[in-house]
Amino acid sequence: MRWCKMSGKRILMVVAPQNFRDEELFASKAAFEVAGASVTVASKGVSTAYGMLGGVVSVDAEYSEVSSDDFDAVVFVGGGGSRVYWDDPVVHSLAREFIEQGKIVSAICIAPVTLANAGLLSGKNATVFEGEGTLVAFEKAGVQFTGDSVTVDGNIITANGPQAAGEFAEAVLEVLG
Repeated sequence: MRWCKMSGKRILMVVAPQNFRDEELFASKAAFEVAGASVTVASKGVSTAYGMLGGVVSVDAEYSEVSSDDFDAVVFVGGGGSRVYWDDPVVHSLAREFIEQGKIVSAICIAPVTLANAGLLSGKNATVFEGEGTLVAFEKAGVQFTGDSVTVDGNIITANGPQAAGEFAEAVLEVLG
């Protein structure tokens, strides 16, 4: 596999406590780990998070206690539950820290709205799942919506849903590598 040199890379994956999108977490996490990266799963106030399709994941860290200093990239996983982070100042601050340090910030499905609301996508090219108010949020934040499955703009990577999970993970690994 071409990603065999990710040993030592650390990726933080932020999931909603409930109703994260299973494929977006599990397919991406598997790709990162196969590539040799270590993955930490963080969430809000729980030790176990539950996916929309019945998946269960052990949470390694409380999202408010992680530091961008400890990771090379952050991935915000989508699914209906990810709305919990759209206007969360702690998550916004964490995402901004990654950007300020020149690290990778990525989000899939409806989670790119979190980045838009944090002010990170203004004037940037990005994609998002169309619906649930996402395009309104993008327009309000001045985001250049691409409509593509995956969009890379510098160190910011966005994807539009579970069908793009594999391509999304590859894009994160490519920019990380």
